[in-house]
Amino acid sequence: MTKRLRIEATGFPDLPVMMQATLAALRVLGGSASIQEIDDTVAEAEQISEDEQSHLMPDGYYRRYNYYMSWARTYLKRGEAIQNSSRGVWALTELGERLKSLGEIKAIYDTVNAQERERSRQKRLAKRDEKSTPETPISQPEETSDDNIDWKSSLIATLRSMEASAFERLSQRLLRESGFIKVEVRGKSGDGGIDGVGVLRVGLVTFQVYFQCKKWSSSVGAKEIRDFRGALQGRADKGLFITTATFTAQASEEATRDGAIAIDLIDGDRLCELLRERELGVRTVMKPEVSIDKEWFSKV
Repeated sequence: MTKRLRIEATGFPDLPVMMQATLAALRVLGGSASIQEIDDTVAEAEQISEDEQSHLMPDGYYRRYNYYMSWARTYLKRGEAIQNSSRGVWALTELGERLKSLGEIKAIYDTVNAQERERSRQKRLAKRDEKSTPETPISQPEETSDDNIDWKSSLIATLRSMEASAFERLSQRLLRESGFIKVEVRGKSGDGGIDGVGVLRVGLVTFQVYFQCKKWSSSVGAKEIRDFRGALQGRADKGLFITTATFTAQASEEATRDGAIAIDLIDGDRLCELLRERELGVRTVMKPEVSIDKEWFSKV
């Protein structure tokens, strides 16, 4: 297969091609899939290298490949070709199942852009704002438009600024809060890349799990997973790799390779969610709601 899609360090990738690849991935995956499943399947089909998957957006948080894949899903959703559930599962619609040609997909891309330009124009007219239309009609893909998304990039920056030993202790605390017992940090022992070990109790059964934790900014690739697995040989049946970065599609595939020690992966996004769920340095503040009692004022 000829490589059609390239993810450069700067510039926009070919979004209609990403949209077409997204639809193809959903068909391969049975009509529905999680975000990671879609991204990994497209990366494999379009031969997106680990280096390309490592390029960062200017904010230093999002990977360019994953970010623009979010855009592809946003355009397809606006064009009613796919839909998503509250649990983050994306699925083909009847229209999406029929769409095949790049020309049809480009038509959706152009239609959505036109709709967004008109929406922006109407907003400017309503506000009597004469600012020009932005170059990109959709300012943010749906998955990154949450008003609270900034807390994750801020948290990741904080985690990356920690000393390595402190990050290892944080990982130790997180595992304890998640039900692990006898969690030991061995990061200073030079033990083949293993940073620690813990015991996970599931019902009447316990599992010894070795873990590695890296506060990286660059993506974790297949090589790092293979190296970690090599250190686990003869010691454990399962490993856990925790990072502030992301895992490439090749790393995810290597982590679950048949016949090899299984390695569970926790990337930066999942790490943020786990710290928030367990309230480890992250606190959710509920904004007070102000209501006006009109009846009270009528009695003054």
